[in-house]
Amino acid sequence: MTDLKALLRAQYGENHKIIDGNFDKSLAVKCVNGTFVGKRTENIIAYRGIPFVGKQPVGNMRWKAPVDVLPDNGVYEAYFNAKSAYGNENLETGSLFYLDEDCLYLNVWKADDSAIKKPVMVWIHGGAFEAGGTVDPMFDCHNFVKENPEVIVVTIAYRLGVFGFLHLSHLADGKDYPDAQNLGLLDQIAALKWIHENISNFGGDPDNVTIFGESAGAGSCTLLPLIKGSQKYFKRVIAQSGAPNQTRSSEEAIACTNKLMETLGCKTVADLLKIDAQKIFEASAVLLMRQFPERDGKHLPLEPFEAYANGAAKDIDFIQGCNKDEMNFFVYGFGLEGWNAWTADRKKGFAVIPAEEKKLMESFCNDMTGVESWERDSRLLSQIWFNAPVIKLAESQTQGGGKSYAYYFTPEASLPIMKCGHAIELASIFNHPEMTDDTGRVFDEIFSKTMRKMWVQFAKTGDPSLSADISPDGKAKTWPLYDTENKRVMVFDEFDIHPEKESARKIVDWDRTYFLTKYYMI
Repeated sequence: MTDLKALLRAQYGENHKIIDGNFDKSLAVKCVNGTFVGKRTENIIAYRGIPFVGKQPVGNMRWKAPVDVLPDNGVYEAYFNAKSAYGNENLETGSLFYLDEDCLYLNVWKADDSAIKKPVMVWIHGGAFEAGGTVDPMFDCHNFVKENPEVIVVTIAYRLGVFGFLHLSHLADGKDYPDAQNLGLLDQIAALKWIHENISNFGGDPDNVTIFGESAGAGSCTLLPLIKGSQKYFKRVIAQSGAPNQTRSSEEAIACTNKLMETLGCKTVADLLKIDAQKIFEASAVLLMRQFPERDGKHLPLEPFEAYANGAAKDIDFIQGCNKDEMNFFVYGFGLEGWNAWTADRKKGFAVIPAEEKKLMESFCNDMTGVESWERDSRLLSQIWFNAPVIKLAESQTQGGGKSYAYYFTPEASLPIMKCGHAIELASIFNHPEMTDDTGRVFDEIFSKTMRKMWVQFAKTGDPSLSADISPDGKAKTWPLYDTENKRVMVFDEFDIHPEKESARKIVDWDRTYFLTKYYMI
């Protein structure tokens, strides 16, 4: 932990305006809201802490929609990461971040060359919509871009938890905060708009942008296409272990807000604005608010999967998939006692399920023989949260006339319990073999490089298949489109990447768990 803390702290600092004209012109990029000067390491230039909004969400801008940047002829350092959005310090490496409401910034990595119109890949971090940040060392994209200099990578921040997803419009003075329930997603769109307007000056192609993310980041990537006006900013999506089920209803959102208001002794938004952000943040953490995006009928449709099936994103190309043992990550992280308590709380949501459907769920669990109770729960919740929603997204996108490539990731960690848990693929994707906290070992180098190459090839062409001449092992990899008859997926076995029918792996139990996606249980 000490090494990680030192690594994180070294990335922070304060970017200043350069007023003496003393800067390396070769590292400067002119944007709408200023000229930003990056730092070169080897042959990669990183630009950190670039603001993508005209006003940060502080003071009276708290719970307000992001505003556009203003023209600025100033020159600014882009040397350091900005502070991270307020998020749950108990999740991931959140307790090591500097947290602030002044948080809407992005980072850019590019090769130091003169190439233009490069494909752009925009990373949206995960963390259950209440944790994480672009400063996480896992998301440093130096290694990724060094290996794949033909793309530019951008990582973006967004408001989290009660600052990014708090329903307020039902309060007496809430009419002035009509977007508060989905601000985190609107922040992401603001970042994508900034990228669209400025990335060509970095050498990127604003008309060839792929958004990719994991967990809540993947959920975000699957929700953004459903927000009116967003699709002009990207054309492809890579969703790793996330789907539109990561949302809540307006009724659920209002109940959470009321609980927070009662805890803080507030009646109005005006009351909330008088309270320090840290205090609000701490109160929400204790209450376990589950601040997910809201199916509000304004920004997001009431039935996101149905929207996909009706062709809402038919012009957007998709990769989406899940890991073999998703929820084992949480068992490993919480410990068995913590996991059992957490699971008991989540199972309260089963109350809405009719008795006949509960019997099907029980049958799914009872068919697991020779396993402990925690593993039954882990497999069931993996189906509800990840497997079934990911497959339903592939089905819905295909039914709607869009292109969808599905995958199933299977390598296992050497750590007890973890197996192939949630987020275990991140070190492979970002080319950080030294980061083994979740894996306990380094995955095969050629395997990891192949997966990265497929991501890049998809960003470049819309097809992740690799010809033999560009495949890291010299063997062609043909990734078939998902179709509703054969349901083929690309299986990422560590030493055998190959397509299979979904039925061969039984990624989802079509009779006993697939129907649960209609409940959007979180």
